[in-house]
Amino acid sequence: MNEGLLRMLTETPGPPGREERIREVVRRELAADVDEESVDPLGNVIARRRGRGGPRVMLAAHMDEIGFMVSHIDEEGFLRLLPLGGFDPKTLTAQRVVVHGREDVVGVLGTKPVHLMRDEEKRKAPKLEDFFVDTGLSAERVKELVRQGDVVTRERELTRLGELVTGKSLDNRAGLYVLIEAMRALDDHECEVIAVATVQEEVGIRGARVATSRVRPDIGLAIDITLANDLPDAKPHERVTSVGQGAAIKVYDASAIVPQRLVDHLVRIAEDRGIPHQLEVMVRGGTDTRELQLAGEGAPAGAVSIPTRYVHQVVEALHPDDLDAAVALVAAFCETAHELLSGGGPDEEAVPAAVH
Repeated sequence: MNEGLLRMLTETPGPPGREERIREVVRRELAADVDEESVDPLGNVIARRRGRGGPRVMLAAHMDEIGFMVSHIDEEGFLRLLPLGGFDPKTLTAQRVVVHGREDVVGVLGTKPVHLMRDEEKRKAPKLEDFFVDTGLSAERVKELVRQGDVVTRERELTRLGELVTGKSLDNRAGLYVLIEAMRALDDHECEVIAVATVQEEVGIRGARVATSRVRPDIGLAIDITLANDLPDAKPHERVTSVGQGAAIKVYDASAIVPQRLVDHLVRIAEDRGIPHQLEVMVRGGTDTRELQLAGEGAPAGAVSIPTRYVHQVVEALHPDDLDAAVALVAAFCETAHELLSGGGPDEEAVPAAVH
């Protein structure tokens, strides 16, 4: 694992609709391994690597992280927020954030002190509206630096946790890591490979819809994290995946059913190349896989996922070996995807290529 790259990706801010900083990191890291690169009107990075006339494969990993937007600044300079992405409010207590205004300002998420809560308040689950941002600055200074619509991200460094790494925004900076490293590892390939770092996934898979409509792939592969619920009290059928057991090959989530041929192909190349892997059936949640399948004229698409604990918290955790396995599997898929596209019907052994 290239820990320096993962650290840079996780610690660079980029909430939905405000991916400018992380986009520049991705463009810089991909530059040496692609033939051409552009940014579409919504902000997706589209990086192309030519093949030998084979079909068009689109990889998609979203750049955005969950965050907030400032909805109100009160007379004392405290900030109220609206969410950009899905939050479990109880994970926000006592967290540091960064307000991205005219300059970056550190703040803390504050709530009413427990000493002043009534018994019924203590028993209630917290809500996002219970929190405010305290920057420690005067109201006058806050209003010089911050305005409504500015975004807020969580503040947390990447660190080692035994055999794991832990930090914020591994969803989906781990997927970006795999996208970049797979393009570096990619060897001889027939297919044209288009690596796309998408925007606004956390607020409705918006970037992938636009990018897929522009790229019009013959086949797609999303790269994202998935739930590793290998935790105390989890029943075996609730685990989804386990950390340290290899890259996850998506079979199903709430937004996409992956064609059996794609699942079988990914399993076969993983077995042939000795890449640790496991299957993923996730009953809730979705990824860019949906838009890879549905946007434009549609295309067969699957996903490679990185098992991750504590998703959408600031202590997300994954195993470096799973990252390495995902890199190897994505690169192997790009090198062999042409084998899937030999013109059969949707219920036959081969997957039809899209008409361009």
